[in-house]
Amino acid sequence: MAAASGGGGTGQRTALVLSGGGVRGAYAVGALAGLVEVLGLGPDDPPPFDIVTGTSVGAINLAWVASQSDRGDLGVQGLVDLWRSLRLGVHARVSAQALPRRAMLDVGPLEDLVRRSVDWERLHAQVDRGRLRALVVAALHVGSGRTALFSELAEGVHFPASRDPRRTIVHTRLTCDHVLASAAIPWIFPPRPVEGHLFWDGGLRFNTPISPAIRCGARRLVVISALAPPAPMPAEGDIPSLGPDPQRTPGIAFLAGKMLHAILMDPVHYDLEVLERFNALQDLLADTLAPDELERLDAAAIALRGRPYRHLHTLLLAPRDDLGALGVAEVRARSGELLRLGPLGWLLRSLGLGESGSDLASYLFFDGDFAGRLVERGHADVVARADEVRAFFAR
Repeated sequence: MAAASGGGGTGQRTALVLSGGGVRGAYAVGALAGLVEVLGLGPDDPPPFDIVTGTSVGAINLAWVASQSDRGDLGVQGLVDLWRSLRLGVHARVSAQALPRRAMLDVGPLEDLVRRSVDWERLHAQVDRGRLRALVVAALHVGSGRTALFSELAEGVHFPASRDPRRTIVHTRLTCDHVLASAAIPWIFPPRPVEGHLFWDGGLRFNTPISPAIRCGARRLVVISALAPPAPMPAEGDIPSLGPDPQRTPGIAFLAGKMLHAILMDPVHYDLEVLERFNALQDLLADTLAPDELERLDAAAIALRGRPYRHLHTLLLAPRDDLGALGVAEVRARSGELLRLGPLGWLLRSLGLGESGSDLASYLFFDGDFAGRLVERGHADVVARADEVRAFFAR
């Protein structure tokens, strides 16, 4: 029996926000498994979330969670097993057939795995029956450069549009194609056609979709990111070193990894700091203004943004240390094995065996053993914060 009830059990609308990050998505699955364990959730308990948003690999994990959202434990062990089943050279491989599609990898088998593993009809049933209020997946529209927020909503749920011209809401029934479009990292995976348009990875513009969760009515946010908190800001005038030898030009693999890392490095930590400032302001206004003044304030907020401002409780689950080092260590430990895997093995070796290694290794190492290590890291990080997690869900 659950130690603390979830989104539906307390009257609080609780959202799960899942960010992108390639194979690092296995870390998020481990964090979910840790959360389920810490809360003592079993299959018959109320589910902890009733709103789920995700980008890139977060969208893939979202699809599984959504399809299992009639279970308190979210069927998370099945998702762990799915990640552990990945095999290099099987689910991702370098192929000449992928090159005309402007991609490095042929990920057809990986896409087939996603398509077969998620029960899409069951996913729709969760929304139709109101167990899930909202599902939102972000993908980048190649033609316009705008982020499409593909959303499937339960009856009566309002998702007001943002005034941000870079984003547009598309109400639809989510399919595997929407999810795979969200996860199509440019030049590594091919762009995905959806409803006559091409889309690329949503993480290029919107890696951690917090605002859609808020706009769908969330009052509590659990954000799982595969990126460690940023290092402290350097002193004014100082420039962080690119590597151990600042006088030496880094290799292409190193720079490509840093470029991808920078693209996916959403300002999630800063966004949550801004939320806390709004919380403090909201609490001050609630203590200061008369009821009729608060009503006028709410009306003005609704006119401007479609929803009133409310105090939002947030919980960020993220690695304590950068996961890039894990990818490099995996490549170096399995260097001989990679030599026997052909072009993909050679690519990964080049990413991990350089002087400084490359963050790309931790994004592209589509292998169950490495994914399992990321799962274990995510699980351990959440269990270490058990008291904080229980306190959050007890509010």
